[in-house]
Amino acid sequence: MLKVQEIRELIKLVDQSSIDEFSYEYEGSKIKMKKHGAEKKIEQVQQPVSSPASQPVAAVQELVKPETKAEAAAVQEVKQEEAKDTSNLHKIVSPMVGTFYQSSSPDAEAYVKEGSKVSKDSIVCIVEAMKLFNEIEAEINGEIVEVLAKDGQLVEYGQPLFLVKPE
Repeated sequence: MLKVQEIRELIKLVDQSSIDEFSYEYEGSKIKMKKHGAEKKIEQVQQPVSSPASQPVAAVQELVKPETKAEAAAVQEVKQEEAKDTSNLHKIVSPMVGTFYQSSSPDAEAYVKEGSKVSKDSIVCIVEAMKLFNEIEAEINGEIVEVLAKDGQLVEYGQPLFLVKPE
């Protein structure tokens, strides 16, 4: 059974992502999360074990508050920033859902910053997913024009992290 803190972290990740439905099963426990517009429902169900003395299925539901006006304004601001002309720039995107880090440790220098030159195999950041630290490479020769993610920010699969001016 998942701990309450782990469930809260899952809720945060799903809430901040663009996915509308999430399901997770492990050792007889099952969690389903669905978002529908402003109302978001979270349900945790414990599956019965295959023994004759298994207990009935228990369900827990929680309603998560809809977006606040400030959150809606922040989403609109991000959409406006994405509308900038970036057609001649290459986007380095996140290959997974996780936490974005600009350096290998909190006291270390960032791998790259605006104006940094990168080659195809240059490490530009780390994305942590499930306690695994994945080094992300530039995959292109060029110059970093903009860092789109903030250190410690949760990022989604396919989310642009950097804009690169190709050489």
